[in-house]
Amino acid sequence: MQYAPTKGTTIEDKSIGSVNAFQRLNKMRTFIAVELIADLKKKIEELQNPLKRINTDVSWVKPGNVHATLKFLGEVSEDKIEKIFEGTKLALEGMKVFKLSLRDLGCFPNLKRPRVIWIGVDKGKQELSLMQKKIEDEMGKIGFTREDREFSPHLTIGRVKSPKNIEKLTELIKNINFQTGEIEIKEVVMMISELHPAGAIYTPLKKIALLT
Repeated sequence: MQYAPTKGTTIEDKSIGSVNAFQRLNKMRTFIAVELIADLKKKIEELQNPLKRINTDVSWVKPGNVHATLKFLGEVSEDKIEKIFEGTKLALEGMKVFKLSLRDLGCFPNLKRPRVIWIGVDKGKQELSLMQKKIEDEMGKIGFTREDREFSPHLTIGRVKSPKNIEKLTELIKNINFQTGEIEIKEVVMMISELHPAGAIYTPLKKIALLT
């Protein structure tokens, strides 16, 4: 099914291979995000490798799943997907393609009590923040709870499960100098997340192209 594009914005409706299976579900775990190109995911994999060699209790995000989340929507009923799509289109109307680069590692809430391990956004931080604010506003209009915490553009690469050997890990994180070149962000993606024992599987549902 093709949707009429918002003026100045190209809309691409991506079908899901197992769409019939999804249609049988009452709800879908959904979020809105910016995806990364394969080359950048490879750099993230190379970054994770020495961190993984430390015997810690960390759940590492697969490099192919790393993304910049703009809005996590949670379990969404199928009949609300179209409203989310239309709200996201409206939020992104007039937004242009932009450059993004990554820099540094850190932890939330801090290195002394790490729960989330992240890569920071360098170039493109303002654009991501603006998109997140506009999407947050539109999702609020259709009943989604607003995020209380201030938005901090980042990419989650690991989640700490216990303090096992965590000091060794944070010491390594402090001493890693990570920086990437620039990539072009051309679209925002509505994603479905399926949780499996081997890890989450993310499937693009709809894509909204930014202005060139």
